[in-house]
Amino acid sequence: MSALIVLLPPDPASASAEYQYVVTTDGVAADSHGSAQAALLPLPRRGGTEVVAVVPAAKISWHQVVLPKGSTAASPRLRSVLEGLLEDQLLDEPEALHFALPPQVRSGVPVWVATCDRTWLRDAMQALDAAQRPVARIVPEFAPQGESVLHALGDPQQPVLVLAGGEGVITLPLAAQALSLLPSLPEATRCVAEPAVAALAEQVLQHRPELQQAPQRWLQAAQSDWDLAQFEFSSSGRARAMKKIGTAWADLLAAPQWRAARWGAVLLVVLNLVGLNAWAWRERAALEDKRVAMRQILTGTFPHVKVAVDPPVQMGKEVAALRQTTGAVSSRDLEAMLGALSSGPLPQRPAAAIEYSSGELRVRGIASNQDEAEPLMSALAGQGYNAALQGEMLVVTKGGTP
Repeated sequence: MSALIVLLPPDPASASAEYQYVVTTDGVAADSHGSAQAALLPLPRRGGTEVVAVVPAAKISWHQVVLPKGSTAASPRLRSVLEGLLEDQLLDEPEALHFALPPQVRSGVPVWVATCDRTWLRDAMQALDAAQRPVARIVPEFAPQGESVLHALGDPQQPVLVLAGGEGVITLPLAAQALSLLPSLPEATRCVAEPAVAALAEQVLQHRPELQQAPQRWLQAAQSDWDLAQFEFSSSGRARAMKKIGTAWADLLAAPQWRAARWGAVLLVVLNLVGLNAWAWRERAALEDKRVAMRQILTGTFPHVKVAVDPPVQMGKEVAALRQTTGAVSSRDLEAMLGALSSGPLPQRPAAAIEYSSGELRVRGIASNQDEAEPLMSALAGQGYNAALQGEMLVVTKGGTP
C-alpha cells in the first residue's frame, strides 16, 4: 500500500499548523518522515497513493454499546441510535461529536464506538483538502482490538501511557500513581516505548520495553481495519471502490512485494508472444507445403503446364479441355443433369419447359410448391446437385461431391 500517513495535530487546524507524516511505498517500511504544514506535505509520487489521516489517542474516546436488533451500518437512523445509547456516557453534547463504528457491525452484541470532536475533525479534513491532499481514510492511532499492549509515548516533559487491546483503549499519564487505574494485566504484557521516554517507562513499569519510533506506530495504525470516515465524513461507495482499485493497481505496478508477480506477468507475455510466432510460422510452413503439393500435382498430371499460378483453377480448365477432347460427359452437361433429374422420384406433373445454359438447368411445371419439390430436391442433393424452387421453376446447378 503506497500512502502518505498524516498525524492530525491535536490543536484546531490553522494555516501554520504542523502535521507529522510518514511516506511509505509498501505499507510496512517508512521511506521518509518528518513534519510540515499542510501545503508543504509531500505530494504522492505515483498514482494510487492514498492519504491516511491518523487521529491521536488524546483526541478520541472509546465506548462500548449493544446495538438494538435491526441496526445496520446503512441504517439512516444509526447516528440517532448511537446518541441515545451514549447519552449518559458522554461528557460533551452528542451533536458536537463524531461517531464511528468498527468495520463489521452486528446488533445484539457489544461493539466499540469511537467518538471525537466533530468540528476539530472537519477543520482538519478541510485543511488537507485545501492543500490538495484529500484524505481517503481516517484511522485511530490506537484501536481496541487484538492483544493488550502498553505504549509509552510523548516527550519526557509530558509522557503518556496508552493501553490498547481487546478491553479498550485507556490513556493515562506515564507515572507510577496512574498504574492503579489500569485493569489487571498479565506479567507478560508487551510494553513498547518511544526512545525519548524508554528509560522513564522502564522505571515506572519495572519492565524493559521494546523500542519503537513514532512513524512505525503510525504505519501500524494505517493498517488497521478501522475507518473513522463515516456518516458526514464518508465518501460515496463508488468513490471508495475506485480509490481502492486505483491503490491496488498502483501497488501492483510498483510495490516491492509484487515484483515477482510483475516479472511473472512479463515472462508470461513473452512466452505467449514466442508461442504465437512459432505457431504462425508452423501454419505458414504447412500452408506452403500444401501449395507446393498442388503445383506438383498440376505439373505432374499436365506436363505441358510450365507455370502454376492458381493450381485449382488451372486444373479445372485442363480437365474440361481434356473432357472436350475425349468427348466425355461432364456432370455439368445437360445429359448428366437430365439423367440425375430422371433418376429421382417421378414428379406429379410433366415438365412444361426445359432450359439449359452454362451448367444451369431450369425445369418449369414439375412442382408448384416446396412440399412437392422436396423429394426431388433431396434426391438431386444426394447426387451432388443443388436444387431450388423459384416460383414454378426448378433450378438445378452442380454442387459439391455427394
